[in-house]
Amino acid sequence: MNLHSSFKPLPSIKGFEHINRYWDKRMGAPAAKILPGECYVSNSGEMIVTVLGSCVAACIRDSAIGVGGMNHFMLPVKIGQKMISRPSVVNAELCYGNWAMEYLINAIIKQGGRRDRMEVKIFGGGRVLSSMTNMDIGGRNVEFVLDYLQKDGLNVAAQDLGSDYPRKVLYFPDTGAVKLKK
Repeated sequence: MNLHSSFKPLPSIKGFEHINRYWDKRMGAPAAKILPGECYVSNSGEMIVTVLGSCVAACIRDSAIGVGGMNHFMLPVKIGQKMISRPSVVNAELCYGNWAMEYLINAIIKQGGRRDRMEVKIFGGGRVLSSMTNMDIGGRNVEFVLDYLQKDGLNVAAQDLGSDYPRKVLYFPDTGAVKLKK
């Protein structure tokens, strides 16, 4: 039996229906792929996948109930009213760390999660464009996310930040497992 052709994902949590979901043959698991400016929360044993350069992804879950998700933001904070207009972004505010972090944490809480049980893993913030010597966007993203988590009282259980390489992140919110390819 070909699992790929017969894969029918469980219904997604309300508000995340737009995310690309598929059967990952290599991992043998259902997966959701998020792009910059997107976020996904799961309560059904899915793998969440993204690719990062200077962007940062926060993987957060309630370790007691196995509900969690991932965001993928491009810039630390939204300043002013200018919006990024991209057809793949459902909510352009999620391109900004301050919005993306709040959105992910609140979405987990709506599924029964509690802040005091949250496990946080953060990735990305690379300086992958060496020609941009005066604009270290990755470094600014790393500084933002570490400061945000410290102010919010959330401890970082694992991280792989900075350096000069892109990353592919595979996150399993039900178990908290992460596979990272540099």
